[in-house]
Amino acid sequence: MTNRLQERYTKEIAPAMIKKFNYKSSMQAPKVEKIVLNMGVGDATQNAKNLDEAVEELREISGQQPLITKAKKSIANFRLREGMSIGAKVTLRGERMYDFLDKLINVSLPRVRDFHGISAKSFDGRGNYTLGVKEQLIFPEIDYDKVNRVRGLDVVIVTTANTDEEALELLTQIGMPFAK
Repeated sequence: MTNRLQERYTKEIAPAMIKKFNYKSSMQAPKVEKIVLNMGVGDATQNAKNLDEAVEELREISGQQPLITKAKKSIANFRLREGMSIGAKVTLRGERMYDFLDKLINVSLPRVRDFHGISAKSFDGRGNYTLGVKEQLIFPEIDYDKVNRVRGLDVVIVTTANTDEEALELLTQIGMPFAK
């Protein structure tokens, strides 16, 4: 069973991209390669329980086990030592990635308070898009009553596009609600 977004990509989006940018091969059409969800838990240095809660929430959102990220350097002002656990991340590929993207566009983003679309300026110059989510409560899997702390997370959409223009077109075709 393929995802509806994945099916739409192969039937509509890829041919439209090939036509618009005059690609010679269908393999040149940009596609979404992976989605990385990253949640920094700065207060995990004082309370390790916060990190466990963040990992659990990230697991519910993504549907797979997160990797705990460690500090690369010691920073005395933040009471941080090298090797301390300070966050969690998940890399989604394939069907889970399309499921997450579909859910993000159609369910989660419209639940953001005072939502007027996402910025079209968050591209990195190589066709990747980064989106910051201020609270994890916009995801339907998170139970509002069980959350004891509002945390944000970063969503990085990595594409095979060579330029930001191509990536913007790809994400617009997929249905990302960019602000006008």
